[in-house]
Amino acid sequence: MSAKTAKPKPQLKNLDDLFALDGEAAQGKAKIQELPIAELVPFEGHPFRLYEGERLEDMVESVRANGVLAPIIARRKAAGGAIEILAGHNRVNAAKMAGQETVPAIVLENISDEEAMVYVVETNVMQRSFADMAHSEKAAVVAMRHGKMFSQGKRNDILERLKMLENIQEKTPKNPHENGGNATSPQVGAKLRTDEKIGEIYSLSKNTIARYLRVQHLIPALKARLDKDEIAFMPAVTLSFLKEQEQELVDGCMERNNLRVDMKKSDMLRQHSEKGKLDGESVRKILTGDAAPKPNRAPTVKISKTVYARYFGPGQPAKEVQATVEKALEMYFGSGGGTEK
Repeated sequence: MSAKTAKPKPQLKNLDDLFALDGEAAQGKAKIQELPIAELVPFEGHPFRLYEGERLEDMVESVRANGVLAPIIARRKAAGGAIEILAGHNRVNAAKMAGQETVPAIVLENISDEEAMVYVVETNVMQRSFADMAHSEKAAVVAMRHGKMFSQGKRNDILERLKMLENIQEKTPKNPHENGGNATSPQVGAKLRTDEKIGEIYSLSKNTIARYLRVQHLIPALKARLDKDEIAFMPAVTLSFLKEQEQELVDGCMERNNLRVDMKKSDMLRQHSEKGKLDGESVRKILTGDAAPKPNRAPTVKISKTVYARYFGPGQPAKEVQATVEKALEMYFGSGGGTEK
């Protein structure tokens, strides 16, 4: 027996059948292979956060002791091109931190960008509860589910492959929201709009779904601020209506001056944007409060109790008092006692 303990070998069942299309064997059947971590690139625009803190530390220790047991899923973007991670970003990150040079992987060929996004989103939904996701992550899930980039049948095919590939034990939850809402659709025969289907799966109202779809229009920096509670959800939705360059101005101003955006400021930013008047200086004024119009109020003049009692009775209406004062002022300025303005 070798002095060096052999790394456990990842295993999958019926792998050859896994990627058969319409009952026919697919060309270039997928195989588990050890890939250098240096050759892997993250999914472009990956919408989910990597593990941090204790959860990451536990995964690193596990990988250091046992290696990566479940193969990651990746795709080759072009012949001889980069290999992009679809599922397993946290495993790759933990392996890198644990000093591993390779990870077991299944590389899929001829996967479109739309299909790749399905793999990325669905694997995260399977592994985590939707309720525990950050706002930007929920927005990515809702946008993918809401989009019409692929058929429901195609998505179901991918889900079945993933369940086998990730060795996920399917169970029927007591309600469709268990396990992050893995139910794929409402009851058969129910004719619901897309937003109604998403609402049923994730317990979201139609308006909330629309707001999450808007959040997808935020630049990454503002999404990060939303997830860190530096911007509240509703102001973030309003900021999503700004042009990309305008959002960058807002983020830059917040960073330089350590400022926050509330609902009032976000409304002002959107109004300036719609009028084509939102630039760096106006962003600064709005966020610092300098742009708020200052009320042009007349100074308050008080009459002493002695003077008031000399000319007015205790129960005299305020309107009568005001009328008397106005007449007295007209007579005073009219007789040349003062300069009328």
